[in-house]
Amino acid sequence: MGRLHEYQVIGRRLPSEQEPTPKLFRMRIFAPNEIVAKSRYWYFLSKLHKAKRANGEIVSVNEIFEKNPTKVKNFGIWLRYDSRSGTHNMYKEYRETTRAAAVEACYQDMAARHRARFSSVQIIRVATVKSADVRRPYIQQLLQPRLKFPLPHRVQRPAKKAERALIIAQRPSTFY
Repeated sequence: MGRLHEYQVIGRRLPSEQEPTPKLFRMRIFAPNEIVAKSRYWYFLSKLHKAKRANGEIVSVNEIFEKNPTKVKNFGIWLRYDSRSGTHNMYKEYRETTRAAAVEACYQDMAARHRARFSSVQIIRVATVKSADVRRPYIQQLLQPRLKFPLPHRVQRPAKKAERALIIAQRPSTFY
């Protein structure tokens, strides 16, 4: 179970005399819980449209679950982040089982490579990428048909603890 969950948040401005049925705005937000998801929703909505929490309401908050959480998929993530020198757009690819896990890996990667905090990274879009459309070489190398991970340095151990000797005359043979 990952730290982040994917939420669908739907909200609108409060009804008024000028606008009795305001337009609904839907967003898919990645957050650790519903409270943070609502907060991020209002943060993004205030940047995109002239709406804020004081004169708006949230209609519904639903958690979105992955259809196939056991299958490994390729995810492309479009994001923007604020660095020390400015704002940058970026496209990154990850190989994970769920969208939330891919976004969590993205936040960890951005923190490690670019020192970007959670608050300075904005996820624009997350999409599943077909194996033929993968752009990044560090993901392409994992898509080979007969991929093997060799075990080059294996130490053979005795089956039982009683058969184990404390001191052995020769070094162990660890190659095959």
